[in-house]
Amino acid sequence: MVIERFKGGNAAPVRERFVQSGRMLPAGVTYVDSWVESTGARCFQLMDAPQIESLNPWIDCWNDLVDFEVVPVLPSGEFWTTFQKS
Repeated sequence: MVIERFKGGNAAPVRERFVQSGRMLPAGVTYVDSWVESTGARCFQLMDAPQIESLNPWIDCWNDLVDFEVVPVLPSGEFWTTFQKS
C-alpha cells in the first residue's frame, strides 16, 4: 500500500503530470487500484511489486510533488494462513 501526501495539499500538479506522462511504472510493478481522501490531500494506492525496492524508480518520478509512505501488506487470507501465535 502506498500512501501519497500531495505536497502543499495540492493535487493539481500531480494530475497534470499524470495526464502528460501516465503513471510511469517500472517493469514488474503493477497498479491495482487507488482511493483518494475526500479532501484531496492524500491518495492510497495498492501496488503489486516483487519487492519494496521495485517502487523506487516510480517514486523518483513523483517525489518532487508527493511525499510517499510505503506499507507492505498481504492479502488477509495469505496473512492468516502463515500467522504464528506467539
